Amino acid sequence: MNIPVHFWSYFRDLAGAAQGEVQVPEGATVETVLNAVYAAHPRLGALRQSTLIAVGVEYQGPSFVLRPGDEVSLFPPVQGG
Repeated sequence: MNIPVHFWSYFRDLAGAAQGEVQVPEGATVETVLNAVYAAHPRLGALRQSTLIAVGVEYQGPSFVLRPGDEVSLFPPVQGG
């Protein structure tokens, strides 16, 4: 299944794009998506421990199981307003 991934704030600069897409098997978790994102964008990997993760509009942990149609957003820990 294809999972859109949105990069917010300075994560967009680190990833070089506002969004991307990761292909994962059915039943994959957020952690599976994160591993693929960090492999494709190693500069984001340095911030792994402090990254905020949302699926849709709810914050989720790495063990959350994704469903078709879900979208993942990655946020830095602090954003300006």
